[in-house]
Amino acid sequence: MKKYTIAIVSVLTLLITSCMASKDTKGTANIYDTTWELEYISGPRIAFEGLYPNKKPQLTFDEKEKRVYGNNGCNGYSAPYTLNGKSLTFGEAGPTTMMFCEGGGEQQFLKQIKNVTSYSIDKDGKLNLIQDKIPVMRFKKVAKQ
Repeated sequence: MKKYTIAIVSVLTLLITSCMASKDTKGTANIYDTTWELEYISGPRIAFEGLYPNKKPQLTFDEKEKRVYGNNGCNGYSAPYTLNGKSLTFGEAGPTTMMFCEGGGEQQFLKQIKNVTSYSIDKDGKLNLIQDKIPVMRFKKVAKQ
């Protein structure tokens, strides 16, 4: 009887542990295989549509190369990132095109993304980039890769 009790407890422990591990992996995996479009940025006193009159910034995370690609509302954007659990930081942006764009949103985007320290995905499936526990940028899914 004692052997059966130990076996059942062992199986239940293994089952619970594996379920918890798969939840954590799923949360991280949610940022991949998706193109994210900016819908909120903190800081500027200019309306969001005024910052990005022609094109909203977009990001796509490349899990294998540990780079993020997209645009910053004007020019192309590419940078390395470091992801450890919910901790997320972005490195220096790589070379970009040098188009002139209206609105000033490009500088605001580059400034905010450098300060990101973590991320979360809310109940609506939106990606929040966070600086010191305060969401500074919010993205919605626009395309599956």
